[in-house]
Amino acid sequence: MLKTTDFDYNLPKKFIAQNPVIPRDNSKLLVFDTAKNKIYHKRFFEIGEFLRKGDTLVVNASKVIPARILFNENTSSREIFLLKKFGENKYQAMVKPGKVFKIGKEFVLDKNVKCVVKEILEDGTRIVEFLLEKTGKGFEKVLEEIGRIPFPPYVNETIATPAQYQTVYARENGSVAAPTAGLHFTPELMSKLKKEDGVTFEEVILHVNRGTFMPVKSDNVEDHEMHSESFVLPENVAKDLNISKKNGQRIIAIGTTSVRVLESCFDLKKGFVPQESETKIFIYPGKYKWKATDALITNFHLPKSTLLMLVSSFLENKGIKDPAKKLLDLYELAKKENYRFYSFGDAMMIF
Repeated sequence: MLKTTDFDYNLPKKFIAQNPVIPRDNSKLLVFDTAKNKIYHKRFFEIGEFLRKGDTLVVNASKVIPARILFNENTSSREIFLLKKFGENKYQAMVKPGKVFKIGKEFVLDKNVKCVVKEILEDGTRIVEFLLEKTGKGFEKVLEEIGRIPFPPYVNETIATPAQYQTVYARENGSVAAPTAGLHFTPELMSKLKKEDGVTFEEVILHVNRGTFMPVKSDNVEDHEMHSESFVLPENVAKDLNISKKNGQRIIAIGTTSVRVLESCFDLKKGFVPQESETKIFIYPGKYKWKATDALITNFHLPKSTLLMLVSSFLENKGIKDPAKKLLDLYELAKKENYRFYSFGDAMMIF
């Protein structure tokens, strides 16, 4: 039985990055070449040393929305944290304090914006609808005025701006957490990699939800119920990826979110199948057979997280025995070398 405790480790607070490195591509990069069993310590802007002409880097172009809405009602503080869009001006949301968010209850958020509770779901989250009065704007524009970009719960001593919690290629609203492996790229680095190293970039969309922060609570990994996230693999991107596969060129996932799209959309007979759907794919060592991803660029993840399990599984896919132990050994090495962990932290490349 694969135990959740197999993916646990201790991380003193000093290693949790509270602010991003400036410029972005100056963050550290731990590279693990599994074929040679060699480890390199670099800066992210040196990543071209480990790329090959013809490599395709797949990025997640989802954009973090100002999902956190704080307001007062009769001097009492309230919070609505948007999780997922459910229709025109309708969202699934976490709310605080739950006892006041009863079905039919209406809240005034702004002089032209109200919110009404439409439904209470089994997990305690709500379906809420926003009512706009004479704003002349769509809700996404209104949300920019009344909401805040939600930094992760462990980023609590930061001076980072909301823009620093977006990738430089973010374009489609929908995430409540950044696809953080992409935070290391600058436009200049991307241009250099294209021109000098001969790589291409392809964009997919996966809207990250708050489940990405949640630790696995079941003792047995297989008992964990994976959260669902919506994604898009465009037709032109699927076509390009299939050409890359046919030509034997590497497909490199920038982050676990890109992995979730790639692995969800690959059919052993048809190759990459373009689609707009939801995925609950749960990748962990022992059972999962990787189909689409040849290399992975990712950050350092939380203990007992599904992301840690996914990276462990990728190591197993590369022939590493006892992949969970190996990954945690790499994390211990990263601590000795003063790498910074989590969302604003440093990066790791595995191939």
